[in-house]
Amino acid sequence: MSLFDTFTVRVPRPRAVKKRVGGWFSRQLSRVNWLWPAGLLLPVAVALVLAGIAHIVSILAMPSLAENNAFARLSELVDSNEMKLLPDPTPIAAALPMQDPAFISAVCLYDLNEKPLKVRVPATADYTSVSFYTDEGLAFYALSDQAAGKVIELDLMNPDQKAALPEDEEITAADRLVIESPSQEGIVLVRAHVRERGMRELVRRQLEAATCSPAN
Repeated sequence: MSLFDTFTVRVPRPRAVKKRVGGWFSRQLSRVNWLWPAGLLLPVAVALVLAGIAHIVSILAMPSLAENNAFARLSELVDSNEMKLLPDPTPIAAALPMQDPAFISAVCLYDLNEKPLKVRVPATADYTSVSFYTDEGLAFYALSDQAAGKVIELDLMNPDQKAALPEDEEITAADRLVIESPSQEGIVLVRAHVRERGMRELVRRQLEAATCSPAN
């Protein structure tokens, strides 16, 4: 290339460059329009939304549709309105899914069709908690010994039984904890932490004093 050519070479103008880039984008968009005709975009979007809704609904409905849920499995081991210690989990068997071996567990399958239920659990040396679930496995209340003190004591009732309580300050005082259950049947789960292996039997004996029985 001569010196003259360097001064006479034509540099593309910005408009020409923009025009070529715009043409490339137009070709890509034309390909997309060919692959996805405008008439298919709306049905595909609706199908994706419906698939997402169906996925969410199926996940939420699994506890109620499961035939062998926690309540059904525990009903083979425990009678209604009776507190019972669960066997310690092993690598091949456990009464509850993901049962922590560092805790000792006790359960009560409550039935409020006839009477309210009185739950009384003594606090152990380290940590004790009481959790409440419906028969479909939905948690609705939990309490630990850190909030309740040396003894966790409460009354479990359905909405009608709670509404029938006398309107008396002494009866409905704060020292009588009343829990309202959204279902007639459910699970009371007691868990006590075991700090050392040698204390396991002691903690089990302490939990044997836990009760779950119809209120008088």
